[in-house]
Amino acid sequence: MDFLENINERVKRFNIIDIKLVQCTTIFAMLIIVKFIPKIMDINIWWFVALLVLCAIKPLYVMYIKK
Repeated sequence: MDFLENINERVKRFNIIDIKLVQCTTIFAMLIIVKFIPKIMDINIWWFVALLVLCAIKPLYVMYIKK
């Protein structure tokens, strides 16, 4: 079993609480990075909006369009 298959099998064991905890962990990690490098927040807000849209395209496609 290669690395990605192994990770896939482990992630399939997650329930909704595990997924939300991972999401919170990522948010807090990003807050720590922003605290250490405050210049990141000086970026124009439209870059964040563009990244948000780019990251949302595939999940929205899978949820609403893909059969």
